[in-house]
Amino acid sequence: MAVTEASLLRQFPLLLPQNRSKTVYEGFISAQGRDFHLRIVLPEDLQLKNARLLCSWQLRTILNGYHQIVQQRMQHSLDLMSFMMELKMLLEVALKNKQELYPLPPPPQFYSSLIEEIGTLGWDKLVYVDTSFNTIKLKAEDASGREHLITLKLKAKYPTESPDCFVDFPVSFSASWTPQSSLISIYSQFLAALESLKAFWDVMDEIDEKTWVLEPEKPPRSATARRIALVVKPLGIKLSRNIHLWDPENSVLQNLKDVLEIDFPARAILEKSDFTMDCGICYAYQLDGAIPDQVCDNSQCGQPFHQMCLYEWLRGLPTSRQSFNIIFGECPYCSKPITLKMSGKKH
Repeated sequence: MAVTEASLLRQFPLLLPQNRSKTVYEGFISAQGRDFHLRIVLPEDLQLKNARLLCSWQLRTILNGYHQIVQQRMQHSLDLMSFMMELKMLLEVALKNKQELYPLPPPPQFYSSLIEEIGTLGWDKLVYVDTSFNTIKLKAEDASGREHLITLKLKAKYPTESPDCFVDFPVSFSASWTPQSSLISIYSQFLAALESLKAFWDVMDEIDEKTWVLEPEKPPRSATARRIALVVKPLGIKLSRNIHLWDPENSVLQNLKDVLEIDFPARAILEKSDFTMDCGICYAYQLDGAIPDQVCDNSQCGQPFHQMCLYEWLRGLPTSRQSFNIIFGECPYCSKPITLKMSGKKH
């Protein structure tokens, strides 16, 4: 008994007997740096199965949902020492689960340092910040006057942990970070990335402004491809004949004009009625997200079709023939030979 009492005092020095018979203990149990008040009343025979546990409201709140487990531990513990060890482990688990569900708010210096960083950066660059200062959006202009946004998701251990960065770039953006870094250092790297992408966006903007872009309809800054409208077909012969005219000193759009010997129609000056885009079979432009991308090779026809529509049409004709994934048949409009190379999903 003396050994058990000594172990109890050593492991739980804040829990002390309140009478000579040692049937009442009162004090504190410690877990994760916090102390919780409790009182344990034992029967005359000191058996735990008939004991009563009285908790402070803080301890009772944390152990809410664990009451049945506490009772089971009390019923099966041999002595007070073993029960207190069980209770401490249970309290550690309960505290960890509570913190995961309801994480503690950051200390005041977290907010004050962030406000100072934003002030140094310039409040005019702040677009959005949520009430908990976990999400921050900043804006910047590149050398061509385009506005860009960077969204920062701050973690609980900021600035020890780097924030997650989200940008609308055609390439990945990974900011270097140390525990001494700040919003200012990330913003500087953001500006450097904008400068490196300026030439790319200049090219894409020229294409967007001076041609009719079919897809994507509203290109994000991360988009690297454009499907544009053309009024001259076929272009394969001109491309192979004039590819040597490509001049790196010229813009992409100017090189395409020179090599293909065409002027690209702009949406502002070309009406839809002037340019047949609808599928010649289903008479729709979009079909399950796809646009007509198969065109009759006959220069007098040039009718576009959805790949799926043309596939179903040619497959139903007795005169069509197939070699592996290529179908040979006749154009539904001009009856001239037409060839369709199917992608795997069309099998």
